[in-house]
Amino acid sequence: MKYLLLLLSLCFLLSCSKSNDIGVIDDIPGLGGDTWIKSPLDRWLHDSLTIPYNVAVKYKWDQFEFDLTKTLVPPKEEKVIPVMQAIRKVWMNPYIDEAGMLFFKKYCPKFFILSGSASWNENGTITLGTAEGGRKVVLYLVNDFFTRDMPGYQPGDSGNVKQMFHVIEHEFGHILHQTIMYPVEFKRICAGLYTANWNNITDAAARRDGFVTAYSMAAFDEDFVEMISMMLVEGKAGFDKIVNGIPPGVSPNGVAQAEAQARLRKKESMVVNYFKTVWHIDFYSLQSRTRKEIDQLLY
Repeated sequence: MKYLLLLLSLCFLLSCSKSNDIGVIDDIPGLGGDTWIKSPLDRWLHDSLTIPYNVAVKYKWDQFEFDLTKTLVPPKEEKVIPVMQAIRKVWMNPYIDEAGMLFFKKYCPKFFILSGSASWNENGTITLGTAEGGRKVVLYLVNDFFTRDMPGYQPGDSGNVKQMFHVIEHEFGHILHQTIMYPVEFKRICAGLYTANWNNITDAAARRDGFVTAYSMAAFDEDFVEMISMMLVEGKAGFDKIVNGIPPGVSPNGVAQAEAQARLRKKESMVVNYFKTVWHIDFYSLQSRTRKEIDQLLY
């Protein structure tokens, strides 16, 4: 009887396998099936970024590219080309024009990962981008990207766009200083004021102590790349406005207005000299090109 039951069960299983053919299952990116029919979007990314710059873009969702503890959403496909076109205009082309294609191909990150939403942290801050070993850059908030020629654009959206460029310039700044370090004198300008509690400080308060943003107060390296990023994205006029906008008086840390302004100007000078002596790049020319492209996208 046992053998009969076993035989009937085996026949049932075999019958199911024959009669319930579910067909071919589509490949799932990130789970062993990273091959799919190339779409016009895939071809554009390949022809516009991979072939000329050796840069790949991953937009199809793969949770394992991100922190598994975070709740994120995929990027909208209609956002991918506008985002990468803007990155090419604002970040890639100015560096290539100033330093050459060889420089850019050698040092640029080779892999962009896109997320539609922001990555929230437990302390209430938002991670807008990360870089890993100079190879991969993760960009968040892609779905909030609007430029003036896109349907639905509002003037207030310019902040989101500038923030994305801020992240890219910031992360590329890390790649540069991790390749060749900036002068140690930079670390002495605001020594003693760096803090892990930077997220409890406003940009305005940080500037009273000689930092360009609150995040600059997190560490020496963050201070250096925040200077690079803010100077490029805001342009010379925007950076001058930040420095000149520091109010009279003394900060809670005992830094007077004139001293705070002098610190920012000293940092500016060191960034400019670093780019000139180490990378043979005219920073002010790079700054002008970058800001011009941002203005054309937003205003």
